Amino acid sequence: MTTSKTDPMTATIRMMEAGGRTLRVAHWRLDETSDHPPILFFNGIGANIEAVAPLAEMLAERAFVMFDMPGTGESPDPTMPYNPFTMSWTARLILDELGVEEVDVMGVSWGGAMAQHFALQYPKRTRRLVLAATTAGMLMVPGNPAALTKMANPRRYIDPKFMNEHFQTLYGGVDPDGQAHQKDSHIGRLKPPSPRGYFYQLIAMLGWTSLPALPFMNKEALVMMGDDDQIVPLVNGRILASAIPNARLEVIEGGGHLFLLTHADDSVAKLRAFLDAPATQAELDRAA
Repeated sequence: MTTSKTDPMTATIRMMEAGGRTLRVAHWRLDETSDHPPILFFNGIGANIEAVAPLAEMLAERAFVMFDMPGTGESPDPTMPYNPFTMSWTARLILDELGVEEVDVMGVSWGGAMAQHFALQYPKRTRRLVLAATTAGMLMVPGNPAALTKMANPRRYIDPKFMNEHFQTLYGGVDPDGQAHQKDSHIGRLKPPSPRGYFYQLIAMLGWTSLPALPFMNKEALVMMGDDDQIVPLVNGRILASAIPNARLEVIEGGGHLFLLTHADDSVAKLRAFLDAPATQAELDRAA
């Protein structure tokens, strides 16, 4: 592990060795006393830590851990392909190194699949599960073809003009009054993944689905979806919520694929209501 540093987001950033990989890891408030377990956050495809840093900043009462996937942000390129099993193992090693035992696991989009897999692979490390703008993997209802085509275009990371022109098609749910600010703020935080990093993220989920295992997910789960999501239609959230026994579905009205950022106040309020709710009898029984 290299010497840690604090960046302007108030996160502590470390380059860490885990599972034979060097990864850029960020954590917030781990050294502060809290009544809440930290959140382990899995990001969307190609997204760097900074893209979701505002969410970690808003949840100021709890610690937060996330990392750049290989070849994204400032994590070096992967030398070998990986899959959800190996990256969940790597995430567990990161938690071990940070001295974190139990976490609330959260993922958005591609990272929602990772969050599901981590919770299934490490149920004893997982308290509750939050799935945002995501699916059960390959068994999903596809989004708007125009949005999916532009989503696959790497210009969205490196060409502000392209993003400005296609932001609504790509992500939906933009408040017209704050559209310019939302686009500029999001674009300014993006750093393009390497071609290899992006490709390895794509192939990591090929053939993967959680659907057969979800009925055995014995965690309290919150599924959050935007009703204007052009990339992951709302019906995918309904499928997840119906397959997980203890899941509830919250729909962000007018929210697109980036509702965690464009509808941050509403999203955070729903997150807090779920994460701060008293332990259920099933949770108490498992802890006994």
